[in-house]
Amino acid sequence: MGRVSVNIGNIRAIAAGFAALLLSTAATADTLLIHPARVFDGVNAAPHEAWSVLIEGDRISAVGPNITAPAGARTIELPGATLMPGMIEGHSHLFLHPYNETLWDDQVLHEPLALRTARAVVQAERTLDAGFTTERDLGTEGAGFADVGLRLAIDQGIVPGPRLLVSSKAVVARGAYGPKGFEPGVAVPQGAQEVAGVDETIRAVRDQIAGGADIVKFYADYHWGKGEPSRPTLSQAELDAGVAAAHDAGRFVAVHATTAEGMMRAVRAGADTIEHGYGGTEAVFKAMAAKHIALCPTIAASEAYARYFQHWNGEEPAPESVQENRRAFQLAIKAGVPICMGGDVGVFTHGQNWLEMIAMQRAGMPAAQVMIASTSGNARILHLGDRGQIKPGLLADLVAVEGDPTKDVSAAKNIRLVIKGGKIVREQ
Repeated sequence: MGRVSVNIGNIRAIAAGFAALLLSTAATADTLLIHPARVFDGVNAAPHEAWSVLIEGDRISAVGPNITAPAGARTIELPGATLMPGMIEGHSHLFLHPYNETLWDDQVLHEPLALRTARAVVQAERTLDAGFTTERDLGTEGAGFADVGLRLAIDQGIVPGPRLLVSSKAVVARGAYGPKGFEPGVAVPQGAQEVAGVDETIRAVRDQIAGGADIVKFYADYHWGKGEPSRPTLSQAELDAGVAAAHDAGRFVAVHATTAEGMMRAVRAGADTIEHGYGGTEAVFKAMAAKHIALCPTIAASEAYARYFQHWNGEEPAPESVQENRRAFQLAIKAGVPICMGGDVGVFTHGQNWLEMIAMQRAGMPAAQVMIASTSGNARILHLGDRGQIKPGLLADLVAVEGDPTKDVSAAKNIRLVIKGGKIVREQ
């Protein structure tokens, strides 16, 4: 066999060129330049016409007019569309599905955990596809710490979904929650962790944190018996101790409260957000505003209840239960309370999270303010400094919708593009 002459210099040159090509490809493979009709930055009410956004890796690297794409970047043209920050869902239950499909008691008592988890995986993907790139999930309602596992699965790229903040099992007063209506003394699985007294409350908080909860949720009030009105459940001492224990551990606190007294107990305890707030008064909302405690009004949930159980067809005038919620929402806005956009989705269909946004606009909040609440507002309330705005250096969690949602929030239904961490997850 003859000898093969090898030019080492040529091999090295070819190898160097190949390496440079690989580096160039790596540098530009995740580089996107997006040209929408306008950019809503999440902060300013008026969108910026003819702006573009450059994404490099998982971050926004440039925003504004006349941006030039680096060599090899992909350019996406979106005429007629508004590019905005990924929306943030403030109140959800991924392990629940609409009550007109299966009542809450039956979901907690009769649906196997594996079934509920499989459904939650699908519902998480639907939420992301709807443009909600971050979601605060406020209780698995009998599914234990399964939300922690779902959060890990999403973070590890095993299943698609929004960035989750989870609270696992809410903390409730013993005997106040459900399911109920069984033979006294029979141990019935509950939708939350029951406590009685300060020591048990602190223990429950630490159980949640040890299990992986990002947030601790308390029920300040609830209806003790079927057909009874909501009344305070956790005492002031229990709430004070529980909130302090959560805050000592660096955890955020959400409190379910629908009565004025329950809300005031949450305010005194130092909650971060109050959920629902249907019975809030001027005095309550003034106290919340003074402490910068946000309200998550969940108007869409009250509308869903009215449809399911009062046979409301959606026409005005709405039932009194919905009107009460709207009035409280308007009082909160007037008092200067920070508003968290969160619909209690799970009561209604996941992926239709925008129903809360439409309900907020219907209740009197201008469309642009609803959009700010859904992006930078929720990011601020939930202490998420790396998202919620279109700004260089922040996470490239972005959504493009057809039309201008700052004029009519229903445009948020018309998704054209969803990007999470610089990766396209949906493109219309």
